[in-house]
Amino acid sequence: MGDDASGGGGGGAGASEPLLKRARYHPNCPGCRVDRRKEEREGFPFTEISCLWLVTICSSLPIQSLFPFLYFMIRDLHVAKEEEDIGFYAGFVGASYMLGRALTSVIWGVVADKHGRKPVLVITLVSVIIFNTLFGLISSYWMALTTRGLLGLLSGMLGPVKAYATEVCRKEHGHLALSLITSSRGIGLIVGPAIGGYLAQPADKYPSIFSVNSIFGRFPYFLPCLCISLLAVAPLIACFWLPETLHKHTEDTLLNNSVEAVKESLSDTNAEQNGGGCLSLFTNWPLLSAITVYCIFSLQDLAYAEVFSLWAVSDRKYGGLSFSSQDVGSVLSISGLLLLIYQILIYPSVAKSIDPITLVRAIAVLSIPLLASYPFMPALSGFILQLAVNCASFLKNSFAVTTMTVFSILMNDSVSQDRRASANGLSITLMSISKTIAPAVAGVIFSWAQKRQTAPFLPGDHLVFFMLNVFTVISLTFTFRPFYARKGRTEH
Repeated sequence: MGDDASGGGGGGAGASEPLLKRARYHPNCPGCRVDRRKEEREGFPFTEISCLWLVTICSSLPIQSLFPFLYFMIRDLHVAKEEEDIGFYAGFVGASYMLGRALTSVIWGVVADKHGRKPVLVITLVSVIIFNTLFGLISSYWMALTTRGLLGLLSGMLGPVKAYATEVCRKEHGHLALSLITSSRGIGLIVGPAIGGYLAQPADKYPSIFSVNSIFGRFPYFLPCLCISLLAVAPLIACFWLPETLHKHTEDTLLNNSVEAVKESLSDTNAEQNGGGCLSLFTNWPLLSAITVYCIFSLQDLAYAEVFSLWAVSDRKYGGLSFSSQDVGSVLSISGLLLLIYQILIYPSVAKSIDPITLVRAIAVLSIPLLASYPFMPALSGFILQLAVNCASFLKNSFAVTTMTVFSILMNDSVSQDRRASANGLSITLMSISKTIAPAVAGVIFSWAQKRQTAPFLPGDHLVFFMLNVFTVISLTFTFRPFYARKGRTEH
């Protein structure tokens, strides 16, 4: 205590003076310009975050947009010998995107930390425009795997976009910006399948508009892919007006001589000195424990997203709902609208009143009876069935988006600014690996479940949703010690 007191007294000015002297603005550094703008403008950067919100939504649309029509696409490709095997082949198409992303996420994070966030955002949007369009024109199973895999390889914006969101804002607005970006991704993961469900097979659904002999008749899944690619053009153009936030100079940089800036710079400097580079991420237990729980939740969530669409469109004799892809699109679009209302009106209050990890635990507990109710829905019909499916879909997707937002905040709070893109790249790599496993395994289990309708234990789709609940329980377990460690209390 005595040393602290003396350091804060007469020696305090002298100790901080060298740091203040090297505090200067680099006019040619884009990161310095952004930092100076943050010092001069105390409000929330609505323009930049709105643009980033649009970028995130449009880059997220193709990830799950194929699920409502994937069952019919596999059927039309004639790769499955029996109807019960469709889920098996569908799982590998769903996994190919995540496999590609798992191979390159860390690389894109390092690129973003070295060359800037903007180039990675631009490359991701360009890949969406090109490869998502090509996916709609596939004529073989291997083409489907290849185009989805290449799209995943070049989709590296998820980590950098989270780093950008916190860097373009003042510190007090960082959590709000990150929650908005994370929720926009969640909305994109709902709206994408809604587009896929409504616009797939347009010649069959809208024969007065689309001819069977037109390109949309010959390639029945091209229209939703084309529409999503066209939507990505607007944020691609907007990216060129986004300021770069990465500091591109070697000297230590501060924008002004304020005490807050000095303290923040000193903290980041110490973090970098003690960090040991990117390898330090593997010794950061609060980060790794958050990533671990996030990966388990992500595995369950993507498995659910695929299973829901396959289950909904499968025949009632196999325990499904006999929905069309348009019916699935309607359910998901309603979920997307309600999810947007939830994010604006309900989530902020919930987030302020409940501790983040407690919120995640509550979601896991509530998910168990919710998932267990799905196999009983085919016994319903008419309005009651529609109400039950829509309510269940909204609740499940709101749970997923809330969990995603909470863990994005926890992971970003576990590292210093200069490691955020790399840390997010690491989390996305591990998450993508889990999501690569999820649809493939879910497809195999779904295909197997359809062949055991009369089994005495967990018949049919009861097995599928039971397995989803197994992972829910595992993820809940990993939110407690000794598996989970926290770096102080996080308000979000």
